[in-house]
Amino acid sequence: MSRAALLVLADGRFPAGGHAHSGGAEAAVKAGRIRNDRDLAAFCRGRLHTTGLTSAALAAAAALGVDPLDLDEAADARTPSPALRATARKLGRQMMRAARATWPCAELDALAAARPRGAHQPVVLGVAAGAAGLGPEDAAHCVAYETVSGPATAAVRLLSLDPFEATAVLARLAPELDDVARRAAEAARRALDEGTGALPAASAPLLDITAEAHAAWPVRLFAS
Repeated sequence: MSRAALLVLADGRFPAGGHAHSGGAEAAVKAGRIRNDRDLAAFCRGRLHTTGLTSAALAAAAALGVDPLDLDEAADARTPSPALRATARKLGRQMMRAARATWPCAELDALAAARPRGAHQPVVLGVAAGAAGLGPEDAAHCVAYETVSGPATAAVRLLSLDPFEATAVLARLAPELDDVARRAAEAARRALDEGTGALPAASAPLLDITAEAHAAWPVRLFAS
């Protein structure tokens, strides 16, 4: 297991396209639900324990070797918003390009061939983590961190929020990130024997609703 590979995969500068997405923060800012660091913490915590847990488990299962096509179908079933499904596949395409250039392997090639329009991003990330020699907890940590770091970074740009305050929000969430990654990896191990039905399906309906509205905005700073 390579900790250096984990740092590369989790690095915000890894060219996987996440910088263009706010994780629902832009819509939440416009609606007045994120106004300061306390609101940001509440938003990130809610996202982490719902869609974050679900996505982290998908990535962990992919890193373990669960069939990525089955996981891609499971991700579709757990993403009711068409806008978010499209976003997940767009990010999956970008992640695939970066991962194949960084850790080329037959598993990534096969997934790219089977899903030419893109598989869901957590699934691609999990396969990439496996190719990099990382385990399910590592893949889950990457996704859990992305779940909160994206909105935190976006809030700095959207609100001119002090970046030190945004970073402090992430630091205070660290124990919960560890817990979500652990739970996701445990679910992924169950999925090896029980199938994708063993994976969590936690959801955040307000994120689904606001994602559909955000996709229709004529002017926006972030793609999602």
